Parts: sequence; structure tokens; C-alpha cells
Amino acid sequence: MKRPIRLALLTALLLLLTTGVQAQRRNALYNEYIRQYAPLAVEQMRQYKIPASITLAQGLLESGAGRSTLARKSNNHFGIKCGSGWRGRSVRHDDDARNECFRAYRTPAESYTDHSLFLRRGARYAFLFDLKITDYRGWARGLKKAGYATDPSYANRLISIIEEYELYKYDSQGMSKSQARHWEKELKKKPWLLHPHQVYIANDLAYVVARDGDTFQLIGKEFDISWKKLVDYNDLHREYTLEAGDIIYLKGKRKKAAKPYTVYVVKDGDSMHTIAQKYGIRLKNLYKMNRKQSDYVPEVGDRLRLR
Repeated sequence: MKRPIRLALLTALLLLLTTGVQAQRRNALYNEYIRQYAPLAVEQMRQYKIPASITLAQGLLESGAGRSTLARKSNNHFGIKCGSGWRGRSVRHDDDARNECFRAYRTPAESYTDHSLFLRRGARYAFLFDLKITDYRGWARGLKKAGYATDPSYANRLISIIEEYELYKYDSQGMSKSQARHWEKELKKKPWLLHPHQVYIANDLAYVVARDGDTFQLIGKEFDISWKKLVDYNDLHREYTLEAGDIIYLKGKRKKAAKPYTVYVVKDGDSMHTIAQKYGIRLKNLYKMNRKQSDYVPEVGDRLRLR
């Protein structure tokens, strides 16, 4: 059956997003992995209803873009351990503990299929299949919640990979005609779906960088966070107009900077607010640590404690 014209146009539009300067900055190994395994991820999505973006992001992260020892020697692209029910080939590898048992496959395609079955048959992952095929953020957070990985930043890492490499474009290829129509309506209501903000991490906190035309309301809708909370999280006032380049944290900042950062030497153009944003510190705590009043204006060369 031929793909409906509208769906084909939508897919073409999404594929255009991979061009431009941003693509040139990407990791060449990641690009090659995506080129090689995207068709396989889409095939798995159509059969098992797991977003191709999630499958690709997990494959990239778990296998080091296909360069990990498990991927190269055992074709295990998803770091899946043997488990009590596994009867297939296996290999021993150090992970959370020494000499753990991992599944081994004849081909990467077997690994991709087993990954789909692992999620589809796992009772703890069942709730994920109630999510929309385009809700990669929900899937990423759900995988972390269900215990797929012990890394506390696992969900954010998956989301960052999906958005940096625009893997969400592949999710549209698993849509039916009615799903494509629904997606078009969603795009009108949620324009950020075509070009979502990349999520970064500082001081173990997720943040985005504002773009031209951004508002607290738009960013709040994109991440399902009250825009008023965003204002408070970032020590701003509700009348503030976002400017391109502003750092916007998606949750409350911390009382001090991460351990590697202890002292900051003020540079030209710095303010207490920009310093607080750079290191993910609450503005009032930055003043308090340095015994400064709210009317203090930092000067070039001043040394400020960060923790």
C-alpha cells in the first residue's frame, strides 16, 4: 500500500530537519550508527509499537554508537543482561559487578528484536505502551522509572540524544493515516514538537537555552511545567521578556555549585544573576555565600565563592 501523500509530506518535512549547520557539529560515529540502524528501529516500531527514537537513543547510549565491547563482540546493543529466563547465547562482562552474564546475539538485528521483546513482555514496562508513539520524553522517563538503568540521569541523556540528533523524526514513519492527521493537528497546537529545545545538564539540573520568540508560557507547555514556576526557578520576575541565549532551569536550582567549582573570577558583562544561572545556584544563596547585599554589583576581577 502506498503511503498517503499527506503522511509522505509530513515525513519529508521532518527529514529536512537533519540538514544545516547543527548536523555538522554532531558526532560522526553517532551519525553513522543512525544511518545504519534507523531502518531497523523503524521496523521494530511498526511491529512492537516502541518509538524508533527511543530504540535508537538506547542503542547509541548503551553501545557507545556500536563501539562497546558488548556490541562489537556479542552484538548486544542494549546492555541487556541474561536474567533467569534467558536460554540463548551469553557472554561474561564487568558492569555493576564483576563477570556478569549478558545476552549475546548472532547479529545486531537479533539484538534489536530481543530489545523489543524484552520491553513488550516485561510487566514493569507495560504502562509505557499506553503512551503515544510520539511521546519520547514520556518513554525516556518511564524507562528510568521502571528501572531499565541505574544511572539517575538516564532519562535526560536519552532525551538529549533524541533532540540533538532529531531522532523523533523517525517516529512519524510508524503512523497510520489517522495518526498522521492527529500529528498535524498536534503540530499546530504544539509547534515545538518539530524543533524541541535540547536539554542540557548543569549542577545535576536540567536546563534549556532560550531561542528568539520563546516565552515562559511556551517553554512551560513544552515541558509540562507551570510557567510561573519557571519564573521562580530562575530568579526572574513575571514581566521579564526572555532573550535568546538565556539559561532556563526546569526545576529549582541548588544552594551551591557542583564540587569542581569553588571560586569564580568575575568577567566583563557578568552579573550575579548570570553567574547564578551558569552554575545552577539560587541567586539568594550566591549573595549569602559571599556576604553581599542585594544591591551589590560585581566588578571585573572580584572573586566570588560558588560553594
